[in-house]
Order: sequence, then C-alpha cells, then structure tokens
Amino acid sequence: MEPAQPADRVPADQTAPELPSAPPGPTQPATPEEPAWGEPATGPAEAGGAAVADGAVVAGGAAVAGGAAETGESPAPSAAADANRSERSPKDMAVSLLVLLVPIALLLAFYRGFLGGDQAAVVDPAPALDSAQAAAAFPVSQPQGLDEGWRTVRADFRTVEGGSTLRLGYLTPEGRGAQVVQSSVPPERLLPAELTDQGQPQGRTDLAGRTWQRYTARSNEQAFVLLEPDRTVIVVGDARHSELRELAGALG
Repeated sequence: MEPAQPADRVPADQTAPELPSAPPGPTQPATPEEPAWGEPATGPAEAGGAAVADGAVVAGGAAVAGGAAETGESPAPSAAADANRSERSPKDMAVSLLVLLVPIALLLAFYRGFLGGDQAAVVDPAPALDSAQAAAAFPVSQPQGLDEGWRTVRADFRTVEGGSTLRLGYLTPEGRGAQVVQSSVPPERLLPAELTDQGQPQGRTDLAGRTWQRYTARSNEQAFVLLEPDRTVIVVGDARHSELRELAGALG
C-alpha cells in the first residue's frame, strides 16, 4: 500500500496533449462585398447623361473609345469637320486651277508674241510643181504676179484613184485661206469631194481671158471652177470674193 500523496503536489508533466490538426480544405474565393441597400451598385458610372463602360466614354450621344488611345487609333471626324472641308474644297480647287493656268497663259503669250506661234509655216511649192510636171497628167499652172502678202502654206502632188491632183494652199494678205486644186480626176467626182454635195453653180465670170463658173462650197466658202478637157481647176476658200478672183486670174 502506497503512502498518500500530499494534496498540493503538482504532477511533474503538465504539457497538454496534442490534438490532431484539421486537413487543409479548398480555399474559398473572396466574395465581393455586397453594397448596402439603397447604395448605387459598383459598375459603369452615370452622371449628367455620361456613362463610362468598358473603356468608352459616352457623353451627350457622342462616344470616345477609351481603347482607341491605347491602340493609337484616332476617333472618326465629326460631321462639323466634314462640313468645313466640303465648304473649303471648291475654293481650294479654284486656287489650284488658277496656279496651273497662270503659267500656261504666260507660255502662250510668249509663244505668240515672241516666237510667232500664230504665223503659218511657209513652204516651198517647187518640189510639188516639179513632181506634177514630171507626171505629165495635166497642164500645170502656177499663180504669177501675187504680191508678198500671199504666202504658200501647202503644196503637194499625189496620184489618186482615177487621176492625179496638185494642191497649192495659200494664206491671203488678210490672213484668210485659199487653195488652188488642179486635177485630172473627172469633174463629177472631183467637185463633190472638194465642194461637198451642196456645191451648186452660181453663174459664170471671165477672169484673165477664161470663163470660170462660180460655185457655192462649204458653209463659209466660195469657189471658182474652170472646166477644161484634160483638167479641172478649182480656186476655193473662205477668203474674200476679190481675193479669190485675184488668185484665179493669176493662173493665166
């Protein structure tokens, strides 16, 4: 039998026994704090008709994408900017056209005033006359006795269907056109080709001892026609009646 222990004796080992720890469970996601009743919910802010949602600011019906600043894209131009551009474009076009026309006008003035751009080029009729005489298709006549105001601007001889034709073009002292056509082509084919189908005889006239027939021609032209057995001679142009008579009489 053991002896009794004193009442105030404390056991030597006072360490509390270890309890088994609870197994780790899944971490619960933090739940957002719900707003108190009566407070506006967190989200797109609305104030004075302006809303901010998903990076876009909407104010007064106009939207500015917040993402545009991040991507470097500029917002579309407003209707007022388009209206201003459309109002300026006719003026800009007129200024551009004026800038182009001024140098052109200066060049034309220089060409006409200093280079004689309005003056017709004078040609030598000798080669064409020599060719016509060598062909011996018809008697060849050259105007004689014309003053210096008459300038030869065309001279060609060619063989065509049904005959040959010599054409001499002149610029009269008054700056009008006239030409002498000598051809072995039959008159019924030559006259409509040179005077058009509207060419009609208007009577006869004597020039340098020969009888010519006056004809109408194109709208502003008149003609003198000499009909011979082996050739037809036509003096036609928009020159004055007196100048055409002078040219026809110079053929002899």
